[in-house]
Amino acid sequence: MYNPFSLENKTILVTGASSGIGKAIAIECSKMGAQVVITGRNEQRLQETYKQLEGTQPAYIVADLTKKEDIETLVNQIDGLNGLVNCAGLTIPKPFKFLQEEDIQEVMTVNFNAPLLLTQLLIKKKKLQKASSIVFISSISGTKVSAIAESVYSASKAAIDGFCKGLALELAPQQIRVNTVNPGIIETNIFSGGQISEEQLQQNITKYPLKRYGKPEEVAYAVVYLLSDASSWVTGSNLLIDGGYTLL
Repeated sequence: MYNPFSLENKTILVTGASSGIGKAIAIECSKMGAQVVITGRNEQRLQETYKQLEGTQPAYIVADLTKKEDIETLVNQIDGLNGLVNCAGLTIPKPFKFLQEEDIQEVMTVNFNAPLLLTQLLIKKKKLQKASSIVFISSISGTKVSAIAESVYSASKAAIDGFCKGLALELAPQQIRVNTVNPGIIETNIFSGGQISEEQLQQNITKYPLKRYGKPEEVAYAVVYLLSDASSWVTGSNLLIDGGYTLL
């Protein structure tokens, strides 16, 4: 049966696949028929993701993308890709006046520098096939600050949003598309790890017109669309997945 959202005969690299949104994306891509190469820093959690992938899948690759040598090792182990999903992300919730220079560097390295350098090396080594799709997981924080003490995180995501549009123009002659997915608050392990109090969570949920937070698989569905042939005329876009938050 014809399905424009199918990912059959496509090989997709998903970073940050050991947990949360990245894990959900890897699993949903496998359900849609893709060969999924997953990478992350935590081998045990990466193994757990790998076991949940459907079909016969390539081996997972443990890599710390903040290290140049790990990026090079990862890229050298990949033959060719039809899709790349940059999911790895970090926030250090502190008021700006308390941030150390190391905090700023860490957030920008994980959220901005690392995905750019990985993408750049994949392009240089011609690992991305013609008509490939590149997706960056950004955030509504890139355009609308959604929490106090997240200024540097917001800056890193705004940078990704702007970069996406520039890269989309550069790669258009090769029919390679570049887009971001910009979620609101998503129910993940990070989300439930105690960084936000229960009172804050209940108060913040009232700001969402749909009166709930998102689920990782709902972000994954949007990514599947952007990786599939169904979105073959979509590039340079920032796709909001936010339950209506940015409408208010």
